[in-house]
Amino acid sequence: MSNIEKNRNTLKKIAYTGVLASLVFAGTELHIPTAIGHINLGDLVILVSSYILGPFAFVPAAVGSTLADLLAGYPQYAVATFLIKGIMGLVAGLLLKRNSAGKVSLARKLSASFVTELIMIAGYFAFESLPFMYGVAAAAGSVIPNGIQASAAIVGAIPLMYVKLFDKYQLSQGAAENKRHKTAVL
Repeated sequence: MSNIEKNRNTLKKIAYTGVLASLVFAGTELHIPTAIGHINLGDLVILVSSYILGPFAFVPAAVGSTLADLLAGYPQYAVATFLIKGIMGLVAGLLLKRNSAGKVSLARKLSASFVTELIMIAGYFAFESLPFMYGVAAAAGSVIPNGIQASAAIVGAIPLMYVKLFDKYQLSQGAAENKRHKTAVL
């Protein structure tokens, strides 16, 4: 890969990251308030971001979600959200690894989505269980709303991962896909 191609890929990654962070932010801001927190569509965007960016989805997931929490008036969640949502993007990106043909199987998409959303549910439960937050009993009350949010994200993200347009923007392509793309450019 030439320096020009490397620079182009770096610029694409930066641009995609900014756009996806803003979409995570917007998806998180479109929320339904609950007793402690809110249900939103930010996780759906995180899953799609992971499909496009791979593990680098840590950045838009962490930044977009944290900014949304700060703007929504939940500054006490900022550090936890940064870590939980960032780890979600990282793990989903790692699990959505493409095969030699540059594809991701439905089973891999589903398992990556479930694991990622379990990270969210467990992460917020653990954080909210801390003595300086709400305690275990109150934190248990967020498990069902977080489960609903997780379900909505999975149901929405899986079909979006089949949108051909997103395949065009994937940065973590399989070896065969990179070779095919390189041949097409030459």
